[in-house]
Amino acid sequence: MTDTATYDADLKLFIDGSWRAGEQADAAAVINPATGDTIGEVPLASTADLEEALAAADRAWPAWRATDVEARGAILHKAAALLRERAPAIGALLTQEQGKPLPEAIGEVYGAAQLFDYYAEEAKRSYGRVLVRPAGQRSIVIPQPVGPTATFTPWNFPIYLLAKKVAAALAAGCTVISKPPEETPGCTGALGRALADAGIPNGVFQLVHGVPDTVSRQLIGSRVIRKISFTGSIPVGKHLMKLAADGMKRITMELGGHAPVLVFDDCDLEKTLDAVVPQKFRNAGQVCVSPTRFYVQEGIYDAFKRGFAERARQVKVGNGMEAGVGMGPLANQRRLPAIQQLVDDAKAKGASVLAGGERGDAGFFFQPTVLADVPLEADVMNNEPFGPVALMRSFASDDEALEQANRLPYGLAAFVFTENGRRANLMGDGIESGMVGINTFAISVADAPFGGIKDSGTGSEGGPEGLQSYQVTKAIHQA
Repeated sequence: MTDTATYDADLKLFIDGSWRAGEQADAAAVINPATGDTIGEVPLASTADLEEALAAADRAWPAWRATDVEARGAILHKAAALLRERAPAIGALLTQEQGKPLPEAIGEVYGAAQLFDYYAEEAKRSYGRVLVRPAGQRSIVIPQPVGPTATFTPWNFPIYLLAKKVAAALAAGCTVISKPPEETPGCTGALGRALADAGIPNGVFQLVHGVPDTVSRQLIGSRVIRKISFTGSIPVGKHLMKLAADGMKRITMELGGHAPVLVFDDCDLEKTLDAVVPQKFRNAGQVCVSPTRFYVQEGIYDAFKRGFAERARQVKVGNGMEAGVGMGPLANQRRLPAIQQLVDDAKAKGASVLAGGERGDAGFFFQPTVLADVPLEADVMNNEPFGPVALMRSFASDDEALEQANRLPYGLAAFVFTENGRRANLMGDGIESGMVGINTFAISVADAPFGGIKDSGTGSEGGPEGLQSYQVTKAIHQA
């Protein structure tokens, strides 16, 4: 497929089993970030649309929670099969809406399918327990679905992150109203169509677009919604937590990060470089767990800088629909000045630019950028860049590396590269982060929890923990 592929998306809301344009005329433009062109318009939900979605979710919940786990799982498995079957077409929508290279986009669709398959089976292992009691008495502890859920997802992994929430919630027996990003309505709508075609009952799963603050206030403020799951920025997450507090709503918050990467002098240097550079520029660095702050031991610092910069300059930047492209554009125009400001501030404070540092000529492109010897007081060392910017500093001792890794209020992901087993154990234990990858970046997998600590959020998605986040615990005692 080439950059001349037609954008073919039926952009609608999905409410109570019906695809519709909404009750009002308001719409948001959908922009192709590789060209800056408007390629579609997505309708925005009105207050009446949202109230209808809430009523449908409330009405559908008793029957869905009572549906046999095998029947729920069969629908999720069917949705997974449809996602795989439609992956090339859905991936093309994702690339045109968000910018990432087509192979990455198709891979994201397959990852979403895996989540549906995983939770279709994991729901069968939600056991509870029986307590020891005298003869004739029974005390049991059982998990039950929390109830109608509102999910809010971002544009960087619009299909995968939507699936991570929706698959777990549906498997648990919850009904779901999802608000995906307005930037990527075609690909997220395609996930909704897979669920609809798989036979999801009316009102059990719904998709709405709209002004973010308006939608979040109405959904979170409703008595119907009992759980909120959000992935996005720390300021917005804290705002939604305050809204949820008024109704004592359960929350899962997967917020921002600023992932440190500790590179020790006993690592396999070339193998490490071959691993870290593609990960840094994957999705143009618009990844909450993107490796960003590279702390490199003094003995290999110069070689690491040189090797990293060489590889960064070889990354092919272009339209994600073109073959061989390693990095696409940023997803929206507002990221360009934000990243340029961070780079310029670092340069002014003494950082050296080893590669990139400038925006592209057309579309929303920014060059793969490598900054070395970045002062700790530079803004980019303290605020998540969420873009294709790698930051480097040297360290002398293990204690210094650990201190720098834990310096910030973020705690989502961290990475360590070493061939020393004892050091790996100490770093894994000592780093303050919800996830640590040691000689690997494979930390977002269906069967493991994904979540942060400190300002990076609360709760986990993925694994059994992801299912449990949509459940409440009930103790039943019988004498």
